[in-house]
Order: sequence, then structure tokens, then C-alpha cells
Amino acid sequence: MKAKLKICGMKVPDNISGTIALQPDYMGFIFYPGSKRFIAYLDPEVLRNIPQNIKTTGVFVNQDLEDVKKVIEAYQLKAVQLHGNESPDYCKSLLGEVEVIKAFGIDEEFDFNTLTPYADTVNYFLFDTQTRHYGGSGKSFSWQLLQNYTLTKPYFLSGGIGLDSVPELQLFTDERLYAIDVNSRFETAPGLKNIEELSSFKTLLAC
Repeated sequence: MKAKLKICGMKVPDNISGTIALQPDYMGFIFYPGSKRFIAYLDPEVLRNIPQNIKTTGVFVNQDLEDVKKVIEAYQLKAVQLHGNESPDYCKSLLGEVEVIKAFGIDEEFDFNTLTPYADTVNYFLFDTQTRHYGGSGKSFSWQLLQNYTLTKPYFLSGGIGLDSVPELQLFTDERLYAIDVNSRFETAPGLKNIEELSSFKTLLAC
């Protein structure tokens, strides 16, 4: 599979180092205080020292735009992932400064027309499972719902993806699929990833 890999919800320095060794394309760090994976007082230097070929991604939920910009600068982020009700104009104001990924929770009730105003204001969409906790639920949504997605904008696929998802992912034929986003299904505790399982997942995806 050609899709890139994003490992999200990192917060423990030693665990971050182990994950860097896997050379994912993106690493996600959650700046939303309501998350169990909130990075809290993690030294910005930890993120600044991550190799340039790995895109450090800040995850935000309805946070003040100027505060987000300060975090981007302090942590030298390469991308932002917006998980709240951020408007197209909000997204556009960050476009060019960093890659902009706008997340949407998907369920049977989701109206894909909601995406149209964002098409020219973000680099990628991210489709996650609709929950009230803004991701990290470990639950998946029916990928068949993506048949209702008609735009050409590439997207990240998220939501309950684990080792057991590999056979179905290998059958995925949508060329708009840009990256696979993994998080809680590879954890031994919130924010602490199982490096061995992540390594197996990456290897299997490449087959």
C-alpha cells in the first residue's frame, strides 16, 4: 500500500524516540487539554529535534487562532490537524504556514456536502469515527460511507485502525487515500505506543 503513515497521540519522550526509529511520515501531538493524550508540559525541544522528514503535527480543537500560531512557532510544527468546528476561513489563515488537515467525524448521518466549503482551504481531510471526544476512541466507522465522498481532496483515514485492519486496508482502492492515521489501538496506556506492534503494522502495510 502506498499510503503514508501517521502515528498520533505521542507524549512520552522515550516512546517518542522509539517511534521516530520507525520513520513514520507524520507524528501527531495533541494540544487539546481535554484529551487523555494532551502533551501538557512536554519540552518543545523534543519536537524540534525530531528529524525534518517526519512531519510533526499539532492536533487542536476549537482553539484560539493566535494561540495555535504561537504553538506552531514554539514547537516548529510542520502540520496542524483541526478536530473542532473550525471554519474554512480559520483553516485558510494557516494554509501556507503549515499543512492543514481538517478532521471530520463520520457516521451514517454525516453530510459530505459539509466538506465543499473547505476544499480550497485545507491540504487534506481526515475522516475519523464520530464521537463526542474528538478522536482517540478506538472505534471504527464503516468505510463504505466514503462512497459518498465525491471531492478530489486527498484524505487521512482514521478511527480504530489496528493490526487486524491490515487485510481490509490492503484491499482499499481509493486513490484519494493519502495516509493512514493510527493511535489508540496501538497503545499500552494513553499516549504510550507499542513500538513492536507499530513496526509490524508498517511492515504489513508495505506488502
